[in-house]
Order: sequence, then structure tokens, then C-alpha cells
Amino acid sequence: MERYLENSEATARFGAELWQQLPTTGVIFLRGDLGAGKTTLVRGYLRAAGFTGAIRSPTYNLVESYPLDQHTVFHFDLYRLADPEELEWMGIRDYFGKHCLAFIEWPEKGQGFLPSADKTITLTLVNEGRQVTINDCP
Repeated sequence: MERYLENSEATARFGAELWQQLPTTGVIFLRGDLGAGKTTLVRGYLRAAGFTGAIRSPTYNLVESYPLDQHTVFHFDLYRLADPEELEWMGIRDYFGKHCLAFIEWPEKGQGFLPSADKTITLTLVNEGRQVTINDCP
């Protein structure tokens, strides 16, 4: 699936659409350059899911958690990860359960310590907007 998103508001709306399309459990890899809209997309998803609290970028904490009625969403940003083994030290396996959906930015930084993705969402900057591509993973 591919779609052009003309601005940040369209990216947030697309994230809201994903609330209806994605399962409540699984692993979603988010790919794209800095500023491509990965966190904006997750913010749109969470707002559509009914989360009303603050939604922060996990850039400095590596992970933010958002409890919802029927599952928990974990939003990881591995950009600042110096070594993939740091994920083991933080107990990465504890984050993936049957009632959890994980969005993971910069998944290549955690290679070897992350579970396989169910879907990959790629955001590519194009002019003033973004091209979003969603692929199912084998």
C-alpha cells in the first residue's frame, strides 16, 4: 500500500486510520529519515485509539508506553542506541506480549535483539509531504 501525505496533519490522520487497520498486537517497524513523520504517525494512531495524555517522542528514553483499554502500545526510538546489546540490558523481551503493539523507529539499530516485524511502514520525504508505504513482513 502506498499513499502521498501532503503535510503533518495528513500524516496524523493516516496514523488515525491505522487504528482501524492494524491488529492490537504485533511489531511495526517504522523507517524514514529524521523529520519524516514517524512520531506524528504514532501520535495520530494513539489519539484515534482514545489516548488523551501527553504523547512524547521516545528519542531520549528509548521507549514510551501508552496503556489503552484492550492493549498497550509501546513506541520505541532506537536512534540514539549505541549498541544493540543495550536492548538486552533494558529487558527488551519483556515489552513484547500478547496484549502489546510495538512501533519501533530505527529498527536496524536493534538488529539481532528485536523480534521480526509484522509490518514495515516507510515514510519518505517528498517535496513538502511524505510518501508512505506499508509492507507486510514474511
